Amino acid sequence: MGKLIYDKRVGTVEPVFGNHRNHGRDRFTLRGQDKVNTQWLLYSIVHNMGKIHCYGDGFT
Repeated sequence: MGKLIYDKRVGTVEPVFGNHRNHGRDRFTLRGQDKVNTQWLLYSIVHNMGKIHCYGDGFT
């Protein structure tokens, strides 16, 4: 049962965190909830843009 749960976790969220760490985005440089949330959103935008760059947007 635990392996099934772990397999679902690996396939959904953890690769994003690993990608951020591999690119040096493993610490927040700002303080405060609003600023950290904004920085996380920017990290996520960069991650998604990298995926689009490598794999295309799927609409062409």
